[in-house]
Amino acid sequence: MAEFAHGPRERMVFSAAQLIRRDGVTATGMRDVAAHAGAPRGSLQHYFPGGKEQLVNEAVDWAGRYAGKRVARFLAGLATPTPSGLFAAMVRQWTDEYGREGFAAGCPVAAATVDCAESVTSTREAAATAFATWTGPVARALTDMGVPSERAEPLATLMISALEGAILIARAEQDVRALTTVTRELGPLLDAAVKAEGEEGGGPQARGPRTRTR
Repeated sequence: MAEFAHGPRERMVFSAAQLIRRDGVTATGMRDVAAHAGAPRGSLQHYFPGGKEQLVNEAVDWAGRYAGKRVARFLAGLATPTPSGLFAAMVRQWTDEYGREGFAAGCPVAAATVDCAESVTSTREAAATAFATWTGPVARALTDMGVPSERAEPLATLMISALEGAILIARAEQDVRALTTVTRELGPLLDAAVKAEGEEGGGPQARGPRTRTR
């Protein structure tokens, strides 16, 4: 998640997301965020009059938008996009990070959900919106690859749920085993959802994934 924003407000939102995904909401203080962002502590009240709750919610929103935007980048890196290839790229982001930096950090949206779902309604709602913001682009990508529209959103939810669960297990085990397992086991199921041409009257052959135009 090394996407850095340059304005002081944006830097603080970005820093909050980084600290939340490492330490959780409860352990992330406003002073910690200001220090991480290199911003004056007095600017917190200026930019976030709603206090920590507002900052956390905006960090969660940022994380959802970041994850949604990454889908297009993952697809651009695939010579022939397939559902399994997209999921593998989504998982690889985490296996690469854990290989470089260790297992200290997870998903900020998941962390905020765990810490605040029962105590802060606005944060729970922000997390739900963030997951939806992420699910939408995944579902649209699956549809573009030939997955029936009625299955695209459920499968996108499955992909994100499997990834989030595997991240949690990887951090607990300090090992990427769960991440590589969901990639291997879920890939064939995802690819099997691509429609065959015969289902639409185009012939008996499987259509296969659509090739992206660069």
